[in-house]
Amino acid sequence: MTLKLLVLFFTPLLSGLLIYLVPKSRSTNFKLLLVFAGAYLFAITVIHILPELYHQPIGKEWIGLFVLAGFFLQQLLEYFTSGVEHGHIHTHDHHHDHSHHHHSHDQTQKSVSAIVLLVALCIHAFLEGGMLAEPSYMGQHYDINAILLGIALHRAPAAFALMTVLAFQLGSRQKALPYLIGFSFAAPIGLLISSSLADAHILTEEGLILLYALVCGNFLHISTTIVFESSPDHRFNAKKMAVAVFGALVAVAVEYIV
Repeated sequence: MTLKLLVLFFTPLLSGLLIYLVPKSRSTNFKLLLVFAGAYLFAITVIHILPELYHQPIGKEWIGLFVLAGFFLQQLLEYFTSGVEHGHIHTHDHHHDHSHHHHSHDQTQKSVSAIVLLVALCIHAFLEGGMLAEPSYMGQHYDINAILLGIALHRAPAAFALMTVLAFQLGSRQKALPYLIGFSFAAPIGLLISSSLADAHILTEEGLILLYALVCGNFLHISTTIVFESSPDHRFNAKKMAVAVFGALVAVAVEYIV
């Protein structure tokens, strides 16, 4: 449990702090890292999480409905986050108004926008953390470390993108730092709460399985969006394809070899 909490906290924190080392965020390497994370996450969802879910002692139709609900919940969250959780970096500058009133109003709007972005991302990270509670009834083959690696791999670029957007919106990297720390706490808190609720038998076996199904839908949306959006003009890119295939193969290796 301690290892999982440390990984969930320090992965986004250290990744977000990388913004201090990178002079320009829109690097090719960053996009390739995203493609790798997306492909890994998609493969883990398809070959590991979905089959495991459908083996559970609960109505198959409920699992399917919750996976769909998770998919569309992620779509809804993205209206607030502008797709930061799959590495989108929107930093379009607006025309400056020299009036003081407009400037302060603009700053308030940006602060509110930053808080909404953070809350939406934290809900998502909270659900992911909850997915790592280790229920005994999920069977021997429920490899929590594979899922932990998948979550860590995609939260790293999300944290980096979050810091890039917030540093731009709030006008400084220092002001964005508390948001990053808050985001880093979300998944560990999700894990602690779902574990204690499961231990206290408040979160039932069915409830936990449906929570997994919801997060599984989240994963499907994020991972497919990352992989598809990496080539917005839909042109074949051999390097991105190779990275995506490599990401998927790493997931297969983690699932069947480790």
